[in-house]
Amino acid sequence: MRDNTSFEIVIVGGSYSGLSAGMSLGRALKNVLIIDSGQPCNTQTPHSHNFITQDGKMPKEIAALARQQVREYGTVEFYGGLATNAKKATNGFEITTERGDIFTAQKLIFATGVKDLMPNINGFAECWGKSVIHCPYCHGYEVRNEKTGILANGDSAFHYAQLISNWTKDLTLFTNGKSTLNQVQMEKITKHDISIVEKKIASFEHRNGNIHQIVFEDHSTFELKAIYARPDFEQHCKIPEKLGCELTEEGLIKVDFFQKTTVEGVFACGDNASPLRAVSYAVASGTIAAAMLNNGMAEEAF
Repeated sequence: MRDNTSFEIVIVGGSYSGLSAGMSLGRALKNVLIIDSGQPCNTQTPHSHNFITQDGKMPKEIAALARQQVREYGTVEFYGGLATNAKKATNGFEITTERGDIFTAQKLIFATGVKDLMPNINGFAECWGKSVIHCPYCHGYEVRNEKTGILANGDSAFHYAQLISNWTKDLTLFTNGKSTLNQVQMEKITKHDISIVEKKIASFEHRNGNIHQIVFEDHSTFELKAIYARPDFEQHCKIPEKLGCELTEEGLIKVDFFQKTTVEGVFACGDNASPLRAVSYAVASGTIAAAMLNNGMAEEAF
């Protein structure tokens, strides 16, 4: 058990948004604990892109440097482990970890990300973040002009088709079953020479996560270099919901422009509160959450 168990702020989650919040609060001389279990959602992604000064670096390399820099601020401490529960206390909140350690804090920041739910397609999970990608701004340049697929249906498929056609003209849409595109969408997609394949997918054949072909349930195949998909997700951490934080219809933690949740004294930042899943946005939202939290604490104390 640690000697120091009482903090002004506890940050749950120590990846990009949590570390960004930690740095801002350390520079504001706040007494902070960052609790992190070391399981970021982009663990198997080989390179991070579209983050200025860090373009092309490994995600874990960026995070390691960030942790090193945050540790330079003496008022910020780290705890390696999983936060399992939190409840309101007399002067703020009480946080419990899986090892039974208990910490108290006046305020909380959740930077806990989301958990992607892999579809029932063999090989999908192994390719996720490598050749099965979700964001053209993060990964599209590396597979520009390549033979590319989209795994989606309905409005999501139409939006992807509009967007990805900027990066490649060799594009095929896989609806993994009967298409739910409307007639207007179908006409626009075919007008741009994007084929629509409605066959059910059995598996992705790959080499070390690099897809080389789709295998359908009828045993036919389709070769490609990369495929865009956006699987379902759930909150990686259920504690905010237990505290009463509202979720949006999409399952994200509901926050205002200042990253405040619907529970007083609780903030959220990063992927758990935004559909814009990019390292740069996670960092920015962490900075906003920390600045707004510190500003509120300053007003309360003055």
